[in-house]
Amino acid sequence: MAGHSKWKNIRIRKGKQDAIRGKLFTKLGREIIIAAKAGGGDPATNARLRVAIERAKEESLPKENIDRAIKRGTGEIEGEQFEELVYEGYGPGGSALMVEVYTENRNRTVAELRHAFSKHGGSLGENGSVAWQFKYVGQILVPSDGLDEDTVTLSAIDAGAEDVSTEDDHFVIETKIENLHSTNDRLEKEGIKAAEVNLARIPTNFATPSPDETRKLITLMDALEELDDVKETFVNVEIADEFYGED
Repeated sequence: MAGHSKWKNIRIRKGKQDAIRGKLFTKLGREIIIAAKAGGGDPATNARLRVAIERAKEESLPKENIDRAIKRGTGEIEGEQFEELVYEGYGPGGSALMVEVYTENRNRTVAELRHAFSKHGGSLGENGSVAWQFKYVGQILVPSDGLDEDTVTLSAIDAGAEDVSTEDDHFVIETKIENLHSTNDRLEKEGIKAAEVNLARIPTNFATPSPDETRKLITLMDALEELDDVKETFVNVEIADEFYGED
């Protein structure tokens, strides 16, 4: 959703939605497949895979599912091969959305995305239509409990981070894309353990939809995230906390 400033609310919403709709295991498995395909099946040398496995375990994904996903990613066993793609679109109130997907069937994915956008007051855009309104960075989320802010900040910058901020009970560490996993590895060696390690699309140009348009935007994002193929949705709107509590 909306970059790093609302990541906590976003994660709560996504976790709730995925659990309710029975899609969380599917998304976790696809992330493991993609991570293993990109960097190999050994979590000791593949930081993205290590993080994906840890999150899967936290969400109680069975070990056999994890092992099977790794083997599918490395090609040891046959199965659908997913690719990572990014689609761009427009939402209510002049909002811009970047939608990351895992798919083995582009035509199906595009049709589902176009339907969701058009049904909820938006439209699917062309490549480059809204990407200029976001910056693409590495992001490391570290629980702040028991950690000193100055220590984490100095360690992170020393390890290659570009910026460190705080959000509620987490530190948000921003890196260049190419430095994401090396920075995380350095921090881990210093005992600073991440809750999540991701590539994120942070808005640099914000839209300001009305309250009614914001509600329609949330409905659109819910519809997008309901799709099996959708991994993550980013939007250039700072959504106030009260909207997350609405039914």
